[in-house]
Amino acid sequence: MDYSGRPEARPIRKTAELLLILACALTLAAPALAAPPAAGPPRAADGHLDLSGAWTNASVTKLTRPPGMGKLVLTPEEAKKLASSDPLVHRKAADAAPVDAAQGAPAVGDPGGYNAFWLDSGSAYGEVKGEYRTSWIVDPADGQLPFTEAGRKLVAQARQHTRLAETPSDPESFDPWDRCIIGSRGSGGPGMLNNIYNSNYQILQTPGAIVIVSEMIHDARTIPLFKDKATAQAAHGSPALQLWLGDPVAWWEGDTLVIETVNVNAEQGRAGPIFLTPKARITERLTRASAKQIYYEFTVEDPVYYTRPWRAEMSLNAIPGQVYEYACHEGNYALVDIMQGVRAAEAKGAAAPKSGGAN
Repeated sequence: MDYSGRPEARPIRKTAELLLILACALTLAAPALAAPPAAGPPRAADGHLDLSGAWTNASVTKLTRPPGMGKLVLTPEEAKKLASSDPLVHRKAADAAPVDAAQGAPAVGDPGGYNAFWLDSGSAYGEVKGEYRTSWIVDPADGQLPFTEAGRKLVAQARQHTRLAETPSDPESFDPWDRCIIGSRGSGGPGMLNNIYNSNYQILQTPGAIVIVSEMIHDARTIPLFKDKATAQAAHGSPALQLWLGDPVAWWEGDTLVIETVNVNAEQGRAGPIFLTPKARITERLTRASAKQIYYEFTVEDPVYYTRPWRAEMSLNAIPGQVYEYACHEGNYALVDIMQGVRAAEAKGAAAPKSGGAN
């Protein structure tokens, strides 16, 4: 028998209706309540941000600001337009264009060191903190290296050394990267600069050390990790040992990995493009901003070559796959062939042939 219409049954019916409405509301809200929180940057087993992975800093942006460029930050429209006129971007586009068979063979001349197909310098300005940057240097504000008089003389000497390397008298006439010792154009660090190709890095992180492998040449920086800044700085080696890529130590400051490097080899510092004396101190900071990006900055202190400390900022962007070995020496007969050409020219009393450069 149905008693629902009786007055004493109405409160029960009302309660049932309210429970049904509440159940429906909870069911509809369940997916939102059960949704996991937004994932932040990945962390390693020891709780620190995980920097491991393959990364690139390939970009149209360079260390210093181009002449005539008065500002650090570009709008997206400005960045796109200016990047399309970059010499290397233009060269790659021209090289990839279809060949007109009616033009015949190209004129005889210097082919240069590289076919543009192999260049991979990036096709866009670097994006740092959501901004398109015209230089990695952010301090000084003009985006230029604050050279002392000694620093300006060093730059002139480095350029002269490069010119002499076109007609080398011996293997030591070449720059370190031409001899496959360190990465060219500052790609090995410290600070790690983008190159015309191979601007890729592999980072391996453990609780006791960080290893940063640069694709260019063969550089691998093995950096011991310490519990704090004072312990790390006390672990630096003797200034008498001036190492290629320097003497690095590291420690964590919250979620930021700090790397301090001293005792950089004098020949590396002479060659640039970050000019350093063995007295220099370079402090790098890496913070994983997201699954796709590491925020990277470095500060250079060297009272011999610079009037003040200067600072640069860039982003390391995640790339799929892995970084492959760049075997610079294996099968590389360039130095032998160049020197044989020089000796042959000397024997004939002729001018030595130009080397054409390498790496």
